Amino acid sequence: LVVRPLAVKSNGAAGRAAAAANTLRVAERELAAADALVKGKQQADEELSAFYGRVLPADMTAARRMTYASLPALARRTGVFYEARTTDIENVGRDGRLARMNIRMILQGEYDNLRQFIYGLESAPEFVIIDDVTLVEGATDEPLRLTVNMSTYYRTEPNAR
Repeated sequence: LVVRPLAVKSNGAAGRAAAAANTLRVAERELAAADALVKGKQQADEELSAFYGRVLPADMTAARRMTYASLPALARRTGVFYEARTTDIENVGRDGRLARMNIRMILQGEYDNLRQFIYGLESAPEFVIIDDVTLVEGATDEPLRLTVNMSTYYRTEPNAR
């Protein structure tokens, strides 16, 4: 039978209590960090849903409707000759719920008018991204030729909005 002095027993209990208090503080900090992560993910999900709902076209038909008439109209307003347009569609993302419509337009005009076209495209409310711009100078009496590669994205799942 071993008998310990009371001071040794209380020091051991105080040490265990201090260690438990430290462990509790660490656990509370980890819980707060996990809560912040969950809240941050929820906010990101809400913002992404709002982006999908308010900015992106709801489907391929809406994306075509958004660009089909507005791009030639912008060309007319800026004094640019609309020569040709092609589009193609590709799925993007791992889950396949998002698609990209690639648009290639060939335009002709004076330099200032072509700049106005690009500015109008950049400042338009439609969600269109300019991916690439190529400006080619023709013969002395020919207008400049501008090729603009752009894209817009849209949801591919039903009832996307």
